Amino acid sequence: MKKTLNLDHSLLKEARQASGASNDTETIRLGLEALKRRAAYERLRSLLGSEPHAEDVPRRREEAKAQAR
Repeated sequence: MKKTLNLDHSLLKEARQASGASNDTETIRLGLEALKRRAAYERLRSLLGSEPHAEDVPRRREEAKAQAR
């Protein structure tokens, strides 16, 4: 999808360098993905302690294998 955006050139340059993106499109995509992850994290964080009587849910994690010495 094509969009016309008015962006601060220095902000875009700094974001590109910080993200390691190879072009402006990738910089914007990475920034939007980071914003989406942050919003999901904040929604999850807001639930902390909201169910004080909740029980732990059993997980199917495999036991860590002992490393050979």
